[in-house]
Amino acid sequence: MSALLEVSGVSVSFDGFRAINNLSFQIGPAEMRAIIGPNGAGKTTFMDIVTGKTRPDKGRVIWGPGSLSLLGLSEARIAREGIGRKFQKPTVFEDQSVQENLLMALKDRRGPLSVLFYRPNDTHLARVLDLAEEIGLTDQLQRKSGELSHGQKQWLEIGMLLAQEPKLLLVDEPAAGMTPAERAHTTNILTEAAKTRAVVVVEHDMEFVRRLGCKVTVLHEGSVLAEGSLDHVTANKEVIDVYLGR
Repeated sequence: MSALLEVSGVSVSFDGFRAINNLSFQIGPAEMRAIIGPNGAGKTTFMDIVTGKTRPDKGRVIWGPGSLSLLGLSEARIAREGIGRKFQKPTVFEDQSVQENLLMALKDRRGPLSVLFYRPNDTHLARVLDLAEEIGLTDQLQRKSGELSHGQKQWLEIGMLLAQEPKLLLVDEPAAGMTPAERAHTTNILTEAAKTRAVVVVEHDMEFVRRLGCKVTVLHEGSVLAEGSLDHVTANKEVIDVYLGR
């Protein structure tokens, strides 16, 4: 199986600090992957490079079956290619209902005019219902998004990303600030999503990573220190020294 995303030999420095150092990483079309590592390990910069926010000094970032180079493409173009990113703090339209947020996010809704004069058709409404079910917000569709709990806002934002039908979902610390029940539900949403697309989760919560039950990549000083199951990487002496022993 060929990789969906292949990062090879990527390095980037900021003011003399090497944030990413000869990093190589690949993920398949329907795979869950967790990325862990100490603060400053390069986890956010890695996502910035893949989404076009940061341009590396050297290396390659190759995407999809057509082997498209993502380097030099705009963030908007990369998003259109099927790479969705969820930041740590949820950004939803607080004054709009859950349903309206999901409708606005649908893949075939493009351009400001279509948003202004938009009347949803049955297909769109059915898709939104499916998404609401997938993220567990079916009974909240008419609620204003600003009234949702922190966890529910996170789920809504994941739903809004899924509405764009990405082939790769990058999720930054989804478990932060959640109750145990919310964390368990988030695990279910992400593992379900990973059956049909690639999902990369950057996370500090080891219990959450364990529940994802996936391959783990450990970053340290901008490159891969270890890779494998959670048990495999957490037994690695170097990983214990630089990350877990702290």
